[in-house]
Amino acid sequence: MKKIAIGSDHGGFELKEKIKKELTEKGYEIVDYGCNEGESADYPDIAFLVAESVATNDDYVGIIIDGVGIGSAMTANKVPGVRCAVCWDLSSVINSRDHNNANVLSIGGQTLGPGLAVQMVNKWLETDFSGGRHDRRVTKMMEIESRFIGRGK
Repeated sequence: MKKIAIGSDHGGFELKEKIKKELTEKGYEIVDYGCNEGESADYPDIAFLVAESVATNDDYVGIIIDGVGIGSAMTANKVPGVRCAVCWDLSSVINSRDHNNANVLSIGGQTLGPGLAVQMVNKWLETDFSGGRHDRRVTKMMEIESRFIGRGK
């Protein structure tokens, strides 16, 4: 079973805690990168910690929760090796794993109800990458990334 690196800013704290409880009850090993007690936190700091753990540990996947999910995904996708998807429903969750082999999920704590968010996380974790024609496309994504490593702007 994969380990789950999870983190949120203050906008996603309550939802993060609900998701952690659900995943812990299912037996997942959780590594929480904050924030704690809903304290004010900058989403790039948290998203980077989650993304870095996924990029450097093959047995990790990541979940990031901020207000909407966009900023954290943008930050996480700066880390080489990370394929972070912002998802807003079950269809996007399935596609992110099945077609794109996403290894980090970003969701919005202020845009999703807890029931749907927990369903989404569960579906994301149980959906496998289908490979096949999608493998070629994911490989191309990663090749594009490798062209820019170290070139910063």
